[in-house]
Amino acid sequence: MQGSSSQPSSIKVLFTNRKFVVFLGILLLIGVNILVYSRVSFIFVPLQALVKTVMLPLILAGVVFYLLNPLVDMMERRKIRRVYSIVVLYLLMIGLVTLIIVTVVPFVSGQVVSLVNNVPDYAQKLQIQFNELLGYGFIADLQNTVQFDPADFTQKVTEWASSIIQNTWASIGSLVGAIKEVVLAIITLPFILFYLLKDGKKLPIFISRFFPNAVQTKSLTLMSEMNHQISSYIRGQIIISFCIGFLLYIGYLIIGLDYSLALAAIAACTSIVPYLGPAIAITPALIVSAVTSPIMLVKMIIVWTVVQLVEGKFISPQIMGKNMHIHPITIIFVILTAGNLFGILGIVLAIPGYAILKVVFTNLFQWFKQRSPLYNTK
Repeated sequence: MQGSSSQPSSIKVLFTNRKFVVFLGILLLIGVNILVYSRVSFIFVPLQALVKTVMLPLILAGVVFYLLNPLVDMMERRKIRRVYSIVVLYLLMIGLVTLIIVTVVPFVSGQVVSLVNNVPDYAQKLQIQFNELLGYGFIADLQNTVQFDPADFTQKVTEWASSIIQNTWASIGSLVGAIKEVVLAIITLPFILFYLLKDGKKLPIFISRFFPNAVQTKSLTLMSEMNHQISSYIRGQIIISFCIGFLLYIGYLIIGLDYSLALAAIAACTSIVPYLGPAIAITPALIVSAVTSPIMLVKMIIVWTVVQLVEGKFISPQIMGKNMHIHPITIIFVILTAGNLFGILGIVLAIPGYAILKVVFTNLFQWFKQRSPLYNTK
């Protein structure tokens, strides 16, 4: 009886607590705002267009900011003014980009164009090898057992490939629009980046002024944690992707795989997305090596396995450490969900976005825990 009487009293204490009631009121107001927005969302169409326009330049500027800001801070500690440091970095970046465009880009683009042009030949060779494989005795027996029709399978694959090609041609218009947005973002990137590098330290203080005085210190701590999470992820993931591309390029050169630089560059770019990126990057390498010879396929798989082991056991622990504290299964689900909701941009931004939300909700829970009688141990 004592236990049954203590439970209602605990609930009564909870709902008569002024802070808890205020918290419930805030949640109710958030729900009402979401409902109202869903009814009058057309009013915010200009705002949505503005956000869509400035989002990509801000994201690109933010990524480059986290890469260059440590260098600007280091030069500022050496008594060099930030403006002069930024100008020096801009000059170095212009020289580096020019060098890459003149030396690396023509070679890589040539390999990519050649690889794309040879895709039909590779597909035909793979079909021939598949048909030859079906002619073996044990494959024929397996075919009879499971009632597998290679002609039907080939037709389905052809229809699937045709649908992909048709969808690709149908999305040419959106691709042109995306290219236009990327070009505009690259043009505006230097200007946004300059002011981020120059006045980036003042931004958290400026934002904290919009919060009540009682929580301004806490908001600065929260933004500092978010900044640490984002900077650790961006710098670490880019360094890891570069290391993967470099190691794969060396490995492909050793085994003599065709289009080694293009395949390594594809792997480096896709490795920005954890777990799913490497699975996507290995596909073109598998096709090229399988068409070349079975021995080359085995060599490529060995190179890929060695590089992934080196990355997982040595490179990532040293560069990323334990800063993110995100389980691999959680990462996969977050990437899949973000990709389904927001497309390619969602896949790229899934992990840093999740890290920010995790910091926010963790701090909110700690705030609620300190003020709720449910967690009062006294």
